[in-house]
Amino acid sequence: MHSLHLLQGYMDLPPLSFHASLEEQCDEEEEQEEIKTVLKAFPPAYHQYLDVFSQVKAEKHPPHHACAHHIELGGLLPLVGIIYSLSNKESETLQAYIRNNVEKGFIRPSSSSTGAPVLFVNKNNGGLCLWVDYRKLNAFTRKDRYPFLPMNHIFTVFSSATIFSKINLHHAYNLLRIEEGN
Repeated sequence: MHSLHLLQGYMDLPPLSFHASLEEQCDEEEEQEEIKTVLKAFPPAYHQYLDVFSQVKAEKHPPHHACAHHIELGGLLPLVGIIYSLSNKESETLQAYIRNNVEKGFIRPSSSSTGAPVLFVNKNNGGLCLWVDYRKLNAFTRKDRYPFLPMNHIFTVFSSATIFSKINLHHAYNLLRIEEGN
């Protein structure tokens, strides 16, 4: 288990520079190839929703909107917890995760005095699933109020259900646009 903000100097990251036109051209080619693959996989009735299933779009931040997610913290923040050692496989997985997500712009080096521990869970296929434990930080986060039912209430309502369906959103939290400075 590590804290992400302590990993700033942990590894050498490549400089992030590219030409926007080249990036856009590559993205268009990737999207065209992806569209061909997805068209084969989905029935024609769902072809109008292809952009929802786009792996390429899931690898990017959403566009700026008038409404961005604001994170309001109350009181003192928790300090960094204990740092546990990682196996070689876990360390390699963590370094690859950090490098990949810095290149995409999903994460950036932090100078925060607060950090969240990183854990790994074994997948059925033998791989590792990275999990960041934000529970202590979430305890200091002021909860938003929405006209939707809270998740714990939804779980209670559906506790007797026997059939469930899920949508596996790739990089789900990266699909939320966070307010500048949060």
